[in-house]
Amino acid sequence: MRSQLAIRKYSHNLFVGYAFCIVASIMGAIFLETPTPLLFPLALAFVFQVLVDYEKIYFLLFLSIPISTEVFLTDHLATDLPTEPLIVGLMLIYFLVVLTNPLSIDRKYIKHPLSILILVHVAWVAITTFTSSAIGFSFKFLLAKLWYVVTFFYFTGYLVKDQKKVNLLLWLIAIPLALATTKVIIHHATLEFGFKKINEACPPFFRNHVNYAAILSVFIPFMCYLWKWSVGLKKRILEITLGVLVFGVLTAYTRAAYVALAIIPVAYWIIRLRFVKLAAIIASIGALGILSFLITENKFMELVPTDQTIAHTELSDIVSSTSELKDVSTMERYYRWIAGAQMIAEKPILGFGPGNFYHFYKHYTLNRFSTYVSDNPEKSGIHNYYLMTTLEQGIIGLIIFLLLIYTTIIYGEQVYHQSPTRERRDLVMATILSTIVIDAFLLMNDMIETDKIGSFFFFNIAIIVIIDLINQKEIERSGIHSNDKKDKTS
Repeated sequence: MRSQLAIRKYSHNLFVGYAFCIVASIMGAIFLETPTPLLFPLALAFVFQVLVDYEKIYFLLFLSIPISTEVFLTDHLATDLPTEPLIVGLMLIYFLVVLTNPLSIDRKYIKHPLSILILVHVAWVAITTFTSSAIGFSFKFLLAKLWYVVTFFYFTGYLVKDQKKVNLLLWLIAIPLALATTKVIIHHATLEFGFKKINEACPPFFRNHVNYAAILSVFIPFMCYLWKWSVGLKKRILEITLGVLVFGVLTAYTRAAYVALAIIPVAYWIIRLRFVKLAAIIASIGALGILSFLITENKFMELVPTDQTIAHTELSDIVSSTSELKDVSTMERYYRWIAGAQMIAEKPILGFGPGNFYHFYKHYTLNRFSTYVSDNPEKSGIHNYYLMTTLEQGIIGLIIFLLLIYTTIIYGEQVYHQSPTRERRDLVMATILSTIVIDAFLLMNDMIETDKIGSFFFFNIAIIVIIDLINQKEIERSGIHSNDKKDKTS
């Protein structure tokens, strides 16, 4: 409050000073023939806003997620603008808050089982970073993990205390996401919705059709929630927006998105009927069964690519070729997965270190599984986050990550059934379904350390913890009131 009064008192001087800063930066950019000096006024504005009200920067981050753009600073270094600088800045602000005003941090939030599991997850990433086969790459991975966890889980828990603010954040994502999706659809329409043309329509807001389909699929449960609990003009706008998102997913031609959306109604009833634990057991047995089948007598060797393994140009061809093991993208995944399995066998406990798959996997590949795209000039990953976690962080790292996912969904189911109002239950349900969509995508992709998916992964966990704490407070209050009534009547 005092800082705001001081700013008002010296507003004229601040305005003149900032105007001078802008002019000086423009002159510097012209003189040095580089746009770098133009970043100084932006940095100054960021610091000013932090001093006045950093919550607005947090809101700006959510507004920016759907329209962030990947920018290559060098041939080997890229960042997402404006989200990544905002994420890092907000992480630093949170650390500053913890240092200067530790009593403002909700201890119940920090001590929540999901919060503790996240800390264990990050701690293990840190341990495997220091035992890494290439510590430089692992340290970059650790930093990225840290700023996603701090900003989207811990800072969210600090700033967001009620359902109303969660709804505001969802609206801040919904509006730009709808506009960005509309842009992609219009561009794709000019290309006659060609299967091979979707990647041309995605930039600048989406890296490729998988990244595009992923964020749409992840946000559709939240869009359904917003639509259900809106009225009047808002409801009509959300009906159109929901249709745009669904159409966007359908024309993104991404198999993982189709599977993820097909899972949603099944997952909905599993949660409603309290069958999450049973479903987890069945899924685990199924995964172990498939793995055992492939390992027994080296049956995986029967999946060797043939001359018919090619890249297809039509969706129907891809669907049929995937089932017949003749699609090049599927076979390239097998090529990398087998290399990953060999890496796990060599370093099963601590792995090769976070972020190190690309730098070591080619020494562990089997040439007979290679395809004509195996050169991997884009330096992409293993396309399975669970396998990537195991080979980079060891079996212990996988167990911790799976435990985090399982506990999130279990707690989500519990919070859903404990919530007293239908609107709150629907928010929790949307959060769980969004998380399950992410988990499904991770079977075929590695996207947690990206701004458009990693943000939702930790934000979703934060929502479940926030609603859980709200429910607990209301239960405690109702218990106090009931005891007061008993005392009065006795």
